[in-house]
Amino acid sequence: MNVYDQAHQLATAIKESEECKQFNEVRKKVEDNPELDAAIKDFMKKQFEFQASQMMGQELNQEEFARLQQLSAVLMQDPLTSQYFQNQMRFSQMMSDVYKIIGDVADFGVGPMGDVGNMQ
Repeated sequence: MNVYDQAHQLATAIKESEECKQFNEVRKKVEDNPELDAAIKDFMKKQFEFQASQMMGQELNQEEFARLQQLSAVLMQDPLTSQYFQNQMRFSQMMSDVYKIIGDVADFGVGPMGDVGNMQ
């Protein structure tokens, strides 16, 4: 079994998955609406920056958090935006599961247990 061939087959399977197809379909609809596309990208950028700040141990800015919640509520009133985020979440979950499956093989002893001798 050639690992590279299998990787290409996995890539094809991901592209042909319902999660990927549905996400790409709704993403194209969003991209066809430049105003909505910009609003979603702006929200995601702000959300990422907020999460990055949290991960770096910075104190939670309640005002920024409230603004993000308000922006999310406004965006989610649009059915296409709601569908976009739902499909994005489904696709992201599938990819996370795939990464975990692959990552379990590549645990070089730095996993949660730190067991260097646990390579199979």
